[in-house]
Amino acid sequence: MRADDGRLRRGRRSRERIRRAARELFRERGFDGATLRAIAERAGMGASSIYRHVETKEELLVQELADLQEEAWARFRSADPHNAPVRGRLHAFFASQHELLAREKDLTVIALRATTYPHQRVARNVLALHDRTIGLIAEILQAGRAHAELDREVDVLAASRTLFHATSGARISWANGLIDEEGCRQAIAVAVDQLFRGIGA
Repeated sequence: MRADDGRLRRGRRSRERIRRAARELFRERGFDGATLRAIAERAGMGASSIYRHVETKEELLVQELADLQEEAWARFRSADPHNAPVRGRLHAFFASQHELLAREKDLTVIALRATTYPHQRVARNVLALHDRTIGLIAEILQAGRAHAELDREVDVLAASRTLFHATSGARISWANGLIDEEGCRQAIAVAVDQLFRGIGA
C-alpha cells in the first residue's frame, strides 16, 4: 500500500466520523444549535482539525440532504411501474420525496435558506440537487408524452420546472409553519393535478 493510500483511508474514516457526529447533533439540537466545534468534539477530533475536511456545517447538511434525495429516487425507481399513467407516477415520486424530507424538516429548512445566497458553495450544491430533481420529473413527463398522455407541443423541461417550483413553494410555507405536513403534501398533489388540467392531451 502506498503511503498516500493510508492518508486517503484515514481521511475517509475521519469524514465519516464527522458526518455521523453532525447527523446526531442536527437531530439532538437542530441545525442552528449544532456548531462545528461541537461536531468536532463528538467526532473525537480537535476543533481546528475538522476544517481540513469541511469548511461549514452547511456542507454537512447538504450532504445529508443529497443522501435523502438519493434514497427518495431509489425508493421511487424500485416501486415505479414504468407503464403506469404519468400523473400517478408523478404523485408517487413526490410522495416518496416528501416522506423523507418531512422526516428531516431541519434539512429542508436550511436547504431553502441556502438558495437565497447563490454565491455560496453550499447554495450551488443545493441548486445542483434541484437540477437533478427537475431532470427526473422531466424524464417522467417525457415518458408520458411518448405514450400520448401529454400534448405533443408541451415543453417538458418548462413543465418540470413549474412542478418543481410549485412543490418548493409548498415546502417554504410548511417550513415557515403556515401549513402542516399534510397540508404540504396536499398542496403538492393539487399542483400536479392543476398542471395536468392545463397540459393533458
